[in-house]
Amino acid sequence: MKHLKYMIKSLSVFFSCCVFALNPIATTAQEIINDEQQLEATETTVDSVQRVKVDGVAAVVGDFVILDSDIDKQFAQLEASGVSTDDISRCQLFGKLLEDKLYMHHAIQDSIEVNDAEIRSYVDQQLEGFAQQLGSMDKLIAYYNKSSEQELRDEMYELNKNGKMASMMQQQIIDEIEVTPEEVRQFFKKIPEDERPLFGTELRVAQIVVVPETTQEEIDKVTKRLREFRADVLDNGASFTTKAVLYSEDPGSKRTGGKYTLNKKRPMMVKEFREVAFSLEEGDVSEPFKTDFGYHIIYLEKIRGQEYDVRHILLRPKMTNDAIAAAREKLEKVRQTIVDGDISFAEAALEASDEKETKFDGGQLRNPETQDYNFELTKMDPELYAQIQNLKDNEVSAIYQDEDRSHPIKFKILTVTQRIDEHEADFAKDYLKIKALALQEKQLNAISDWQEEKIMDTYIKINGGLRSCDFNSNWFKVKN
Repeated sequence: MKHLKYMIKSLSVFFSCCVFALNPIATTAQEIINDEQQLEATETTVDSVQRVKVDGVAAVVGDFVILDSDIDKQFAQLEASGVSTDDISRCQLFGKLLEDKLYMHHAIQDSIEVNDAEIRSYVDQQLEGFAQQLGSMDKLIAYYNKSSEQELRDEMYELNKNGKMASMMQQQIIDEIEVTPEEVRQFFKKIPEDERPLFGTELRVAQIVVVPETTQEEIDKVTKRLREFRADVLDNGASFTTKAVLYSEDPGSKRTGGKYTLNKKRPMMVKEFREVAFSLEEGDVSEPFKTDFGYHIIYLEKIRGQEYDVRHILLRPKMTNDAIAAAREKLEKVRQTIVDGDISFAEAALEASDEKETKFDGGQLRNPETQDYNFELTKMDPELYAQIQNLKDNEVSAIYQDEDRSHPIKFKILTVTQRIDEHEADFAKDYLKIKALALQEKQLNAISDWQEEKIMDTYIKINGGLRSCDFNSNWFKVKN
């Protein structure tokens, strides 16, 4: 798609979205100065504890200090992540750091709080994933030149906490912004005809999914085992955490002893899970219950206002070979009736598909980013693309074996129901995409206005050669 020149407010918007995502262990200074302290160019300290050379301080934003070395570390982390820095200037990265600190400073002023348990759980997952990539935790520690796992863990925690605060502050700015149909129309109308965006080739894809059935015998085995776990914890004082680590089949929480923090105001887990969790008292262990993911028991560890610290154990009934074979055979028969023309793909999906999210919609997949049915070819999930790339319109794929968090084995067939070639934006046909662009512009304008206001209200000092940077934002507080 051609870029809309008036939508590109600054390169820093791009950096704020990608720098930490590229490598979550990027290192930045987290020094905070007290309100009564002032930092002048001739001073030799930033607080009463740690002495820093004047030329090492690139800037102060509110309570936060940015060091010259922080910019160097940003470059190093980008390069370590395989990102070319040839077209990225020092001033651009510095501008990104200024924005982050501004968000963080005002997140504190607005009493925005992050969930510590959620951050620590995320850090655990990061460490585990990075260590697996490099081969061991020791290699990971050496790669980031840390003296211990705890030092690395603490740094990751601070980085993720501050990044979360900044993103929550930014989200708060745009949370209630909406666009009306008239605003969308005006947005599209002001785009010069020769600059209207091009939308790439798009496909609409439908699928039929059949999941092997579990036998009552296997369900009974699982619920019996969960009741044994429950009795051991309540009657014998056994550790629920240990049992979760050893036996739970939830990869997202197994390593942390099955721990999740739920908030009554921010739904996180499926409805059945939340209802059971919120019905417990501290110290209770639930009876086994079913969700789409399998069978659970929950231990309510702590209630903190609206937040509930819970641990759970998930077990899934095993699928027999006979059940797996029967599911595949069922889908083969469905596929053949479609190919023979006895039934349409949409009718077959409604009748035979086990996927509730799509069966009532003719099997149509919904794009999670745009919330419509169109998938742009160049942005399609590689795995999905591989399954449909050779299909002609309305041709039915071969049977694929797949899996997800809810189903370790499932079978599916796919078809391309519509193909839309690359085209220039059309207001009627592409309304949802144009609306998304209009909303994005309005959000960027809101963020820009917020930055302009808060920069004027916040103590900001930029030192040394970085004062020659040409920023998009008014960091030098130049009055119009």
